Amino acid sequence: MPELLSPAGNLESLKMAVLYGANAVYIGSKLFSMRAAPENFNINELREAVSFAHAHDVKVYLACNIIPTNEETEFFPEFIAEAQKTGIDAVIVADLGLLEMAKKYAPSLALHISTQAGVMNYAAANAFYNLGASRVILARETPISEILKIREKTPPELELEAFVHGAMCVSFSGRCLLSSYLVNRDANRGECAQPCRWGYYLMEEKREGQFLKIEDTDRGSFILNAKDLCMIEHLDKLRDAGVSSFKIEGRAKSAYYTAVITNAYRAALDALEQDITVPEWAVNEVYTVSHREYCTGFYLSREEAKQFYEDSGYIRAYDFIGVVNDYNAGIADVTQRNYFKINDQIEVIEPRKTPKKLFIKSMKNENGENIEIANKATERVFIETDLKLKPFSVLRRRIISDNIGK
Repeated sequence: MPELLSPAGNLESLKMAVLYGANAVYIGSKLFSMRAAPENFNINELREAVSFAHAHDVKVYLACNIIPTNEETEFFPEFIAEAQKTGIDAVIVADLGLLEMAKKYAPSLALHISTQAGVMNYAAANAFYNLGASRVILARETPISEILKIREKTPPELELEAFVHGAMCVSFSGRCLLSSYLVNRDANRGECAQPCRWGYYLMEEKREGQFLKIEDTDRGSFILNAKDLCMIEHLDKLRDAGVSSFKIEGRAKSAYYTAVITNAYRAALDALEQDITVPEWAVNEVYTVSHREYCTGFYLSREEAKQFYEDSGYIRAYDFIGVVNDYNAGIADVTQRNYFKINDQIEVIEPRKTPKKLFIKSMKNENGENIEIANKATERVFIETDLKLKPFSVLRRRIISDNIGK
């Protein structure tokens, strides 16, 4: 059965990924990572993350997938040797120089080739295998028909990893300079400002200052705005094509996102193993996180991967409002993350379970005072409920009344 690989931008997200069903987690460090926005991990935090994951029989992969400068390259040998000591299971690289240095200075680590390397054919996959890679992360642009050919013409020991969910880049394998040109923020350093999501107008050179709409809308046109990827109902096709690891995008996203999407895809993989249909609740769950319009990317049809022209905003149906710390004698100890009040439509998501409705009978603040509204972020709230909630259960509040789902 394929591995479920979830993202983690910090220790809380990592714990969510582990508890909600991931077989492996990929994370970034303060250096050499393609995601600058998340908190990422220093060496001590990395050690703690590995210890927690391994205690639950979950692997940890460290992303070192930037294309480094000469100055950065000089720091890599010491960095990767130190990272190896934390017990990580693999390092993800895109640069050939880092690949060679990882082999030399961290020989116990498995070598995974990043999607940034743009592997779309068996020749490239075999070349990386011959250089010591145990896995290639396929370019998002690779259709399933091509994955089949790659699998047929590569050693069975070479693992194939593919993205199954999350944001997509309008440029090939993320090789984009638009952010660098426009706002001097380097996408190769995880600092992308996502100018592909901005609305654009045309201006004719002899009509300076006169903006011409590309589409007939008041907001211009979002001609570069990519849809989000969602393959939750098509995992069997990827498995049958030879993909051995299903990867969820989102190291820069919240712990709530990690928990919910990991939970949904865990249920889908469990259904796949039992040869039954993906549960409807799991399919609907992917619509409860902030997302753009979904598609199946380039896997099934290139028509599916067309841009979304109407706007670049996210669709958001729920607020993430809290995480359960403990439950005792009918009282849930919750760390609040967002505003909520008694009588709201509240749901609870527990690891490896379907979502449940939560009716709040009463709640108190840290001083033991009865309250009807929780509105101070990160404050602890004590909720009376008959549901015996487990630690790391997630609470959410519905903010859109329409039916959630496809």
